[in-house]
Amino acid sequence: MTIDNINTLIVADESRTLELKKTTGELKDGMHTACAFLNTEGGWLIFGITPKSLKIIGQKVTDNTQQEIAQALAGLEPMVDVKVEYVDVPAYPGNKVIAMHFDGWVWGEHPHTYNGCPYYKVESTTKVMPQTMYDERIRAHKPLQYAWEGQTADEVSLSDLNEKHIRGCIRLGVEGGRIPASAISAPIEETLSKWKLLKNGIPTNGAAMLFSDNIDEYPQFRLRMARFVGTDKNEFIDNQRAEGNFFDLLDAGMAFFFKHLNLSGKITNHSLQRQEQLEIPYKALRETLINSLCHRQWEKYNLTNSIAIYDDRIEIANPGVFPPQITPENIKKPHESYPYNLKIAEALYKSTFLESWGSGAKRIIDACDRQGVEEPTWKWDSGFIIVTFKRHKKSIKYIYKKYDTETETVTESVNVPVNVPVNIPANLSKLNDRQRNIYNAIKNSTTNVPVNVPVNAPVNATNLAIWLNVSEKTIKRDLSFMQSAGIIKRVGSDKTGHWEVIK
Repeated sequence: MTIDNINTLIVADESRTLELKKTTGELKDGMHTACAFLNTEGGWLIFGITPKSLKIIGQKVTDNTQQEIAQALAGLEPMVDVKVEYVDVPAYPGNKVIAMHFDGWVWGEHPHTYNGCPYYKVESTTKVMPQTMYDERIRAHKPLQYAWEGQTADEVSLSDLNEKHIRGCIRLGVEGGRIPASAISAPIEETLSKWKLLKNGIPTNGAAMLFSDNIDEYPQFRLRMARFVGTDKNEFIDNQRAEGNFFDLLDAGMAFFFKHLNLSGKITNHSLQRQEQLEIPYKALRETLINSLCHRQWEKYNLTNSIAIYDDRIEIANPGVFPPQITPENIKKPHESYPYNLKIAEALYKSTFLESWGSGAKRIIDACDRQGVEEPTWKWDSGFIIVTFKRHKKSIKYIYKKYDTETETVTESVNVPVNVPVNIPANLSKLNDRQRNIYNAIKNSTTNVPVNVPVNAPVNATNLAIWLNVSEKTIKRDLSFMQSAGIIKRVGSDKTGHWEVIK
């Protein structure tokens, strides 16, 4: 390094990646900055330059000076190998500028401390790192040891885990080639162990989050959903709260989208089968909601995931942080994956609910591009990652069905989009994809029933749950909704009767 290099480095004065000190008399403060560089984006620490005036004076460097620098660097933990540059100052013969470069923090590394205290950079200012940030980095460094998802779920037993959800995930994983076929007949405990969702035979918090029907000890297993009037939160049309495991919350969230977003479609094959699309692509919303549930900070039990639908936008939010390498700007570009909940993400990948890590944002954007919808934006605000989709004014509907959240019944008709063909019963426009599958199963009786349902099996809640890989509770809620909406009817008793389509 030469004095010309120094002049080039300091031309823009101090910044997030440059700190200037007049002499090593400020060595202690300099080490605070060095620690901050190591915990942020890295940077240069230079002694012998007056800040603001940027006058290069240098200083005398003795053996004692070098020893003091070495001792100061030894206060950094973990230890770092730093090359100390001593640059001659021609204007002050015998004086030297002392320059040190520190590499930035990489996701998964142990956070650095100086004399036991961690520091980080906020713009050009050095600050003590908040405890929450330090804990998150420790957690990232040793996820198996410190991760919430890997801790034992003391109040949850194997019998509390929803076997249908687990079997459904295994089946999807086998069909997707991500799980060996032998897993179909293997005990579910064996698969859960391979997915690191059991610890000494006891379910982990990760297993509880994915599969448990017992959520008494998990107040964070909730999803808030609201449809607001206008563009703020002053007035809402619908305000709901879902509780349950991953699959329960995913089902509830997608149902809410179908309830409040505009649907359009066209008839295919001269039948009641319609190719439909939401104003925001179904795949984009689903992928965003899956990511929101998968990567949230579940240890923050007092915070909740949310869906907020306004006249002009949709916001999907979760408690969380971006890894240091990921920003709201570069998340749209190809990047490595840094899953916050490694084992949950691994289980969802093996069961095909997640595709290759790091591809989620691209898949969301691609789905929007295919439909000609503006791509969403990502931001971090007050501890939440928020994904925002813009709505077009022409999509906004001001007539809404009245939905009783306690009884889950519809008491008024739905506003039907004008582009629904007149030869289609208007009330079919209310159905989401799962409900339309239920409709077709009832209409066609046992024709085209999937292989995992016996050929002559009745089309009831139990078999529909197996077929569609959801809980019976979800199916029963769908059937109740379709019945109250005048789409299907129950013929006979609850035990011996059957469902029919209302013609």
